[in-house]
Amino acid sequence: MTHIPPPAEELRLLDAELRQLDARRTVLLARRAWLVAALQAVAAPPAPPHRPQAVPARRPETSAPGVQNLLLLLGGILLTVAAVAFTVVSWGHLGIVGRALVLGAVTLAALGAPVLLLGRGLRSTAESVAGLGLALTVLDVYALHEVALPDTDGPGYAAIASAVLAVVWTAYGLAVGALNRTAAQRTDSTRAGERTDTAGAGERANIPGTAEPEATTGMRLPWLPLRLPLPTAVAAAQLPLLLWAAAADAGVRTVTAALLVTAAFDTLVALRIPVKSVRVVAAVGAYGLGGWGTFAAGWLSWTASGPSAAARAAALLLLAAAIALAAAWHAPKPNAATGLALAGGLISVAALGGVLRSALPDDWTVPGHLAFGIALLAAVHTRWPDPVRRGLAWASGSVHAVAVVWALPPAALALLGPVGWSERIWSGAPKTARDAVAMDVPWPAAAATAPIVLALVAAVLVVAVRGTSWRPQAMICALTLAWATVLVLPAALELPYVAGLLVQGLTTVAALAYAARPGRPQAPPLLLALLTSLGLAFLSLASEGPTLTVLAALAVLFAASAWRPGLGSVAAPASLAYTTALACAVGGSLGWQPQHTALLVLVVPVGAALLAARLSDSSVAVPVEVTGAVAGLLAIALTVTDPPMLALVLALCGVIAGGTAVREDRRPVGYAAAALFVLATWVRLAAWDVGSPEAYTLPVSVPALLVGALRRRKDSQVSSWTAYGPGLSATLVPSLFAAWGDAHWSRPLLLGVAALLVTLVGARNRLQAPLVLGGTVLTLDALHELAPYIVQVVDALPRWVPPALAGLLLLALGATYEQRIRDARRVREVLGRMD
Repeated sequence: MTHIPPPAEELRLLDAELRQLDARRTVLLARRAWLVAALQAVAAPPAPPHRPQAVPARRPETSAPGVQNLLLLLGGILLTVAAVAFTVVSWGHLGIVGRALVLGAVTLAALGAPVLLLGRGLRSTAESVAGLGLALTVLDVYALHEVALPDTDGPGYAAIASAVLAVVWTAYGLAVGALNRTAAQRTDSTRAGERTDTAGAGERANIPGTAEPEATTGMRLPWLPLRLPLPTAVAAAQLPLLLWAAAADAGVRTVTAALLVTAAFDTLVALRIPVKSVRVVAAVGAYGLGGWGTFAAGWLSWTASGPSAAARAAALLLLAAAIALAAAWHAPKPNAATGLALAGGLISVAALGGVLRSALPDDWTVPGHLAFGIALLAAVHTRWPDPVRRGLAWASGSVHAVAVVWALPPAALALLGPVGWSERIWSGAPKTARDAVAMDVPWPAAAATAPIVLALVAAVLVVAVRGTSWRPQAMICALTLAWATVLVLPAALELPYVAGLLVQGLTTVAALAYAARPGRPQAPPLLLALLTSLGLAFLSLASEGPTLTVLAALAVLFAASAWRPGLGSVAAPASLAYTTALACAVGGSLGWQPQHTALLVLVVPVGAALLAARLSDSSVAVPVEVTGAVAGLLAIALTVTDPPMLALVLALCGVIAGGTAVREDRRPVGYAAAALFVLATWVRLAAWDVGSPEAYTLPVSVPALLVGALRRRKDSQVSSWTAYGPGLSATLVPSLFAAWGDAHWSRPLLLGVAALLVTLVGARNRLQAPLVLGGTVLTLDALHELAPYIVQVVDALPRWVPPALAGLLLLALGATYEQRIRDARRVREVLGRMD
């Protein structure tokens, strides 16, 4: 029996053996280093004595593998050219036997050489020679046709030859790989046996490579040594069906089927063959031929003259869709799978929708495609891979989006078309709702089914989008589409004009009711209600009776909605706006002139001011006041052509603004009230043909002075310039300009008296603004009165007197310069002590 030592003893023995091995390894490494140094010293040439330093060697401009590959490529090309030249030019000089021997020998040699070269490790050379061999097989096929089968049809022979070459090249690549692998396995086994023989019996199990080989299930294609045969075979496989269709003079459908079948083969190869080069070639073929075939099938479907032709085209399209979906199912990357599934879903919809298009009227083309797009959503709830289901969902969404875009023109016309009635007010009610919205623009062709499309998409959004984060957005879109459906329905069905008004009115009521529901987003339905009401208002302008009825109903409806929480900031201004429009319509119905209608419009600003005073919510009060102000501006605009009425309206607006300014938080509106009163006064004076500037400035100056006095009484720190400056300037300055241009004595005299009184009041109360303004105006007015006499004196004096007087004045000023500075400082101090 084998003696097994104790673990401690065995561990000691192993440590001793390892120390001996390490010592022996150190000795061998030292000996090896000495031998390498000795060999390098013997091989190195002696340096020339005249060269103190060695010149650095030049770096090669290309690598050795690059040079090798280039030489092999050029060699293969030259041999291929020589073979072609021999086959085409020198072929006829040999007999049949000689030809067969030459081509057969050269081809076999070129195809068999790569096996030997691979055995010696010359992979690049083997690849080059293999390419030559593949080219020679093409020449063999050509030579066979020229000698043995000259009468055969060219395209047909080419189809068979390309198929045979694809099979031969595939078999050749696999055979070379199998032979090379067998040789490699034998070599590995031999080396492992040698290592096993040199090792001890106890150490044989631990030597790498001595383990039993694993059982293999077959040849693995990624291990193939030659890269060229299989991709070339796949490229050749693209031709047989196309060449066969050309040889048979097949029609467009047959050629399209050949393209799609070839694309299916390429898809299978790209998904199943693990060789990268083969997959690239197959993928290029699948996308190229598949896309070409899909486009051709789509064109056949679009130009189909009847259901039979459309069905045949649909079969081709469904084949393309099946290829895309199969590729999506087995695609390794999720993004690629999603894209392929998207393409497959769209192609399926186009195929089935094309059949319906050929069998149904044009109005049902888009609804038919939409129905198949909705059917794609059933795939979302299957057990298919997630990328495939995502792609089909995107395809369905794309179909829905295109359908909605198709339905947008009639919806936009139904919404914007009634605006044209603003230029034809009360010109007569049309017969149908379509005539009401499409006055100058024709109704879109084949748009009778637009409401069905919009309703289907809205229903899909409500049903399909559930339990996701997109649910609120989907509901808003569904609400908008439902609103568009109802909006376009009367025109699409050509309902009577009154029915169209009733439908839009009920839509407005429904939108406001939906917005008033608690827990719902209010902005979208409220906006839809406003848009619908605007379209209804414009649509009602066709006739007098509907206009008055619709505007009154809208004013009441929005007024009632304004008391709902969250709707007041929009509904209340809308009610006031429709009330303003109703006032204008009533005035026009009564035959009033615009300036008289303005008095009726002023009811809206009054109501807005009273309503805003009772509202505590500023978010509602401010829009109400703004709407009232706009209505007031409209009233003013209506009276522009009648100055007396304009003055009255301005005064009434001033009263409204003054009443608003009574409120503590609306004090600044008082300035607007004052401006309106002043404007009213000026317009009235202009209507009376009053041209005196004092008549226009005194109504401004007197209230301004009173307000300034009241302000100084409440706040003694307010300066006289702030309190009295604007009021005094408003009258004194225009009157001074008028006095300088007045040839009579009454205006300058009255202005001088007024300026003197202002100056005296300023001096009495030590107020700076009245003193400066009054004194300045008084001085300028006095100069105006003395100007004629000064001119007479100047004319009577000799020419040398004015320069002499000017010189004397300058001398006097210079002599008393310091005194004048002290006097100016005293004047400034006196004025500074005033208010």
